[in-house]
Amino acid sequence: MPPHGHIGFDTDRFCWKLTHEGPDAIVYADFGGLIRFWNDSAERIFGYSAKEAIGSSLDLIMPEHLRARHWAAYGETMRTGKTRYGDGDVLAVPALGKGGKPLSIEFTIFPYRDADGSLRGVGAILRDVTKRFEELKALRRAAAAPQTTPPKTRSD
Repeated sequence: MPPHGHIGFDTDRFCWKLTHEGPDAIVYADFGGLIRFWNDSAERIFGYSAKEAIGSSLDLIMPEHLRARHWAAYGETMRTGKTRYGDGDVLAVPALGKGGKPLSIEFTIFPYRDADGSLRGVGAILRDVTKRFEELKALRRAAAAPQTTPPKTRSD
């Protein structure tokens, strides 16, 4: 019987396609913070090929001013096996693309454990929200700008 009772549905192929070719970036970093998985959408969003990214530190995509805080939290997660983020919490942070290109990303994380329950690393599903973030900043600036003409009243 096919997995999960889906007649004619190849679950393994679906999972492979989703992980490698899905619309969101999927990145996995091992216990030491080295990138071990980098899908097609991570290449598109960040500009680095899998060959360039795999084996590199997460610093590759992290702005320098955020690194100390990130590594302190990452180390604590690896040490304790617990994260303050989970169950689908969406995080929003600045990131870096190839050549230092500034990005805004949203992501969720999932601690990855091996068969005996030992924490092996952390996976993340990431989405580029740079365009939406820039549009929101422009709207906020426009709303905060002083009006150059008085508002219309009913008698106008």
